[in-house]
Amino acid sequence: MRLRAGAGFSIVDMVATLAVITTVSAISIPQVINVVDRMRLGMATRDVERELEFARLKSVATQRVMRVRLDCPSAGQVRAVELLGTSTAPDANDADAVLTRCNEAIYPYRPTGADRSRLTRPNNDGPVRTIYKGVTFSGKQTLEFWPNGTVHTACQSACSAAAQIGSATLTLTRKGSSKTITVNGLGKIQMDR
Repeated sequence: MRLRAGAGFSIVDMVATLAVITTVSAISIPQVINVVDRMRLGMATRDVERELEFARLKSVATQRVMRVRLDCPSAGQVRAVELLGTSTAPDANDADAVLTRCNEAIYPYRPTGADRSRLTRPNNDGPVRTIYKGVTFSGKQTLEFWPNGTVHTACQSACSAAAQIGSATLTLTRKGSSKTITVNGLGKIQMDR
């Protein structure tokens, strides 16, 4: 009785197939990683844009000046905070150098809505938002959204009035890719798609 030759793949066929799969994977994996990095940059850009929109809408709805602070309390974090005091004479704890203004233990986020009591202000602070690791800001500045919908530069000490901006551009960068968000003085917010 003779053994019949088994049908199937030879070792040479399997090695050749494995070589082709390895080559295609080596070519495509870096491209997939770049796509994932660009997606994370896009999601971080949308998060910052949403925080700007939140501040603008909250300011108009509550008739209070709102600020958007970047890298607050640490790098990669964003928070919309209600202005304490007035825009021409903000309280000392509203300055950009004061990081406790972004501390949720001291200035808690109240998700249930605006509390109108003057004794418990700030009442309209948003939560601290953390964006994707590795995303950095450039061209950052604290922007004030006023109840009439306009956008102004933050007045950090006693000044006659915070100046309305012409436009401000915020650039977010991750691993060599960048996206921008542009805010004009009338409150229109545009971001790269």
